[in-house]
Amino acid sequence: MSSASLEPVRFVDLAAQQALIRDRVDAAIARVLDHGQYIMGPEVGELEAQLSAHCGATHSIACSSGTDALAMVLMAKNVRPGQAVFCPAFTFVATAEVVAWLGAHIWFVDVDADTFNMDPASLETAIAGARQAGQEPVGVIPVDLFGIPADYDAISKIAAREGLWVLGDGAQAYGARYHNRRVGTLAMATATSFFPAKPLGAYGDGGAIFTDDAELADTLRSILFHGKGTSQYDNVRIGMTGRIDTMQAAILIEKLRIFDDEIEARNRIATRYSAQLANHVATPVVPEGLQSVWAQYTVKLPEGSDRAAIQGKLKDQGVPSAVYYAKPLHLQDAYSHHGVAGGALPVTDMLSGCVLSLPMHPYLDEDTQDRVTNALIGAL
Repeated sequence: MSSASLEPVRFVDLAAQQALIRDRVDAAIARVLDHGQYIMGPEVGELEAQLSAHCGATHSIACSSGTDALAMVLMAKNVRPGQAVFCPAFTFVATAEVVAWLGAHIWFVDVDADTFNMDPASLETAIAGARQAGQEPVGVIPVDLFGIPADYDAISKIAAREGLWVLGDGAQAYGARYHNRRVGTLAMATATSFFPAKPLGAYGDGGAIFTDDAELADTLRSILFHGKGTSQYDNVRIGMTGRIDTMQAAILIEKLRIFDDEIEARNRIATRYSAQLANHVATPVVPEGLQSVWAQYTVKLPEGSDRAAIQGKLKDQGVPSAVYYAKPLHLQDAYSHHGVAGGALPVTDMLSGCVLSLPMHPYLDEDTQDRVTNALIGAL
């Protein structure tokens, strides 16, 4: 059969997952329709309890999106103009966006060439730069990019020495492990996203915040409901509409039941991809003692490769691909006036020119995996 007659490969296959659990999802939605508590219904509390049991965080606060999750923690920490917050430049814009919302200075940090995650040495350079610029360093937001936890031991050590809090951006990495601990327990607080394409995704926007700090958890629950005190008409702080809706919580409860099996499948697929591609591209590196959830399977193309041409050849074979991220944050127009560690981020710039993400989801059978790897090898 020619490649032209084959169905295109799905980059993320939500339909296959839905077919597996459709009856349970339909029943969950029906329960919400029956009780009619569409905001803060019982499924929200049930989801939060199940997330805490799953990741080990004392407090799980379900919310409206991964972006709002980050923002609410910054609001709870009273981030304000004159302060500096540090995040990698090689990530999605939400990580930096929330800092800008509150008027603080963003300092962009370079990343490690193998893991794509924050480089602790570059973080130290950025902290020194912020102080030299007369700004007050207050916090760092490492990102667990593509499903692999950042180097929390090294980052936390620097943060403790410099008096900074650490907010983990686990939007792509809920379920991942860092030396026998799950994402959600690696920082003062961790934000995650339940955007549909994420490893654990809703059928709409959603997110969560994890923390072991009871006082912070109480503040976050107030912020997500308009800064409420004893009721929504007793406003004790500035807040927002940060609640998750009950329908999404009900769907996520059903998805969480199969999530660990899906993580296992993702790792099996990633291992097979890497075995087939290792002699052709730089395959992803997962440090010893860590487990990824493979939000993306991202390779580095050989130096001098024409990425656009390779993507075109893949597309001709019915194989989709994506580039995360072709234009890093420190080069985005909206963020070009913010700080850059050491004045340049060479690894970030290099990665932006050579990374390529391949189809990744738990329902890729071996024939489809072979089709993806053979197409890439042929395109190269």
